[in-house]
Amino acid sequence: MSNPGLNGHPTLDEWIAIKADGRIAVKTGKVDIGQRISTALAMIAAEELDVPVDRIDVIRTVTGEAPDEGITSGSNSMMESGVAVRLAAATARRHMLAQAAEQLDVDIDSLDVEDGLIQSRNTNRSVRYEEIQGDKLFEVDVNPDTDTKSPEAHRIVGGKIAPLDLSEIVTGEYRFLHDVKVPGMLHARVVRPPHYEARLVSVDADATERLRESGMDIVQDGSFLAVAGRDEFAVIRAAERLFGACAWNTGPGLVEADIYESLASNTRESRPVESDGVPQDKPVTPLADPPKSATATLEARYDKPYHAHGSMGPSAGFALRTESGLEVKSHSQGVYFLRSAIAEALDMDEDTVRIEHMPGAGCYGHNGADDAAFDAALIACALPGHPILLKWTREEEHSWAPYATAMSMKLRGSLDADGKVLDWNHESYGDTFMMRPRSGPNRAGAARLLSGRYRDDPPPKFVAGPTMGRHVGIHRNLDPLYDFPQKRLVKNLVRDLPLRTSALRTLGAFANIFAIECFMDELAEVAGVDPVTFRLNHLTDPRAREVIEAATSRLDVSTPPEGRGRGVGFAQYKNLKAYAAVAVELEVTNAAEIVLHRAVLAGDAGEIVDRDGLAAQYDGGFLQAASWAMAEQVTWDRDGITSRDWETYPILGFENVPELETVLIERPGVPFLGAGEAVSGPSGAAIANAIYSATGLRLRRMPFTPDALRAAAMDA
Repeated sequence: MSNPGLNGHPTLDEWIAIKADGRIAVKTGKVDIGQRISTALAMIAAEELDVPVDRIDVIRTVTGEAPDEGITSGSNSMMESGVAVRLAAATARRHMLAQAAEQLDVDIDSLDVEDGLIQSRNTNRSVRYEEIQGDKLFEVDVNPDTDTKSPEAHRIVGGKIAPLDLSEIVTGEYRFLHDVKVPGMLHARVVRPPHYEARLVSVDADATERLRESGMDIVQDGSFLAVAGRDEFAVIRAAERLFGACAWNTGPGLVEADIYESLASNTRESRPVESDGVPQDKPVTPLADPPKSATATLEARYDKPYHAHGSMGPSAGFALRTESGLEVKSHSQGVYFLRSAIAEALDMDEDTVRIEHMPGAGCYGHNGADDAAFDAALIACALPGHPILLKWTREEEHSWAPYATAMSMKLRGSLDADGKVLDWNHESYGDTFMMRPRSGPNRAGAARLLSGRYRDDPPPKFVAGPTMGRHVGIHRNLDPLYDFPQKRLVKNLVRDLPLRTSALRTLGAFANIFAIECFMDELAEVAGVDPVTFRLNHLTDPRAREVIEAATSRLDVSTPPEGRGRGVGFAQYKNLKAYAAVAVELEVTNAAEIVLHRAVLAGDAGEIVDRDGLAAQYDGGFLQAASWAMAEQVTWDRDGITSRDWETYPILGFENVPELETVLIERPGVPFLGAGEAVSGPSGAAIANAIYSATGLRLRRMPFTPDALRAAAMDA
């Protein structure tokens, strides 16, 4: 199977370098945002090269220096960069063994390697990696067919290891993007309009003059307005005063119609989804009557609100405009795409823009990182020669970063006399997830950068079309893994919705799996079959069956303790990546509050490299999904976003973290399966199914707040 990274970067020197001091540099286009990809890649390289992990340096991704591996997203890192680094390290080892055999005048098969020392069993002569290759180019291509180590020979891969940089993070020595300090640096803040549709009419001249006299620089380009200065707190206060000096044309404001009504009634572009999750550019076949042989037919609609990324730290960006170009530091997940978009927006040659990934406020998806980098770049271009560090506020992060679209899912299923699914229909409705900045026709990259739309000469508005790739956007995991004889699947890209949307962890999979797995429970009840058996009756994939059995054998969802409920959820992410099954035990109190007690997460992600890192991905995915399901929703009115802080946008608290047990299925030698987003959808569904088990209330709209539970009880 071809590898995307190696296809674009076939030479070994683009991936591996041996330094004269014996350290080994590993380059990657994937960035570490807390998912421990750097640790996993270091383990893979160390294993193939027979050196300790502490001799590996995983180099931060920099445009023009690191391989361009696109965006760190979609649980692709291990399947792409992990495979590329493994092949590169194995090629490097083989290349150095061949050189050592020639240098030592021995047969290559007589050579062993330990800690970078190549030694002949026949002569006892030896040579070190750095003596052969130190600070030299390999000048060979990565061999995609090279032999890699068998799982039986692994001493590092699959073991336990502290993540890279952990000691520096714990001691406070680690430096995030927000901590950058360089000589002559200015702090900057953007003065945002009241809401998306507002535009700047004027700024009081006396107020701006007073700010300039106090040492502040003011940057204005149309409705883009910012202030910069040497003292960060003074800049924050200046931005507040500058906002008060502005007159805004707020227009009609944001549309306040019920979002779920809008999803159903607004103009939309619909596509049938066939061929294992691939939309087809043809008309949608109308929904037919249920099969005549059906003994029962059930219909249900499930809803998910807009979700914010809720990054614990707001976004930031650093930029410096020099005579030769633009230097940017960003915690973007796609620095190459961001480079092309910024170059396009500023009418610069792409080669003159250099972007270095620097860890910042982590997220999984398209949060404010790219926009903050562009904000800093705009200000830096207006103030050349001055390093600019720009930080968003908490209010900006909650109000201006892209959201995951609200979604509605309409399902209908029919059963035969044996309780098997005869006919399955699923339509999903939502806005686009595909608004990451990337260049394209009509300045498409510039149009997707937030501040670009407020400049004096804004690019044409970018309108995303239906995404037609396999399991992408709205239709990710729309196609269930279950063996149904007849499926009708439709994605509906809904137009004219009120909020700015883009990628957030799992894209449409969270909502689609929530709907599928809740509907499976509803069908199981109609069929008179317990929910675990009902799922297994529709699954022939042995790995799918194994994770369901692993989770439910540890937490039997059919026998909850008195006063509690248990539920299960399952999926294979994108029907291609990691498998996950989740069993949850919870309680619903007399105050209609959900208390999570236990959760068992079973996962199959192929060969395990970084065991603790993989477990952390499952654990973290569950907790984030629980927060989405039970607490989170973006709110707004005509005057703008109203969920602007942690009180108005609550998230799951530490007091409601359940006892977590994560079971990882061992698959030595089996290809990596991306695991970062596998557990989210099953978790949301398992919680909803457990609520039904505990209360008899079927909640089909998130979040499952006390108010939602009380309303459901009143309607029951």
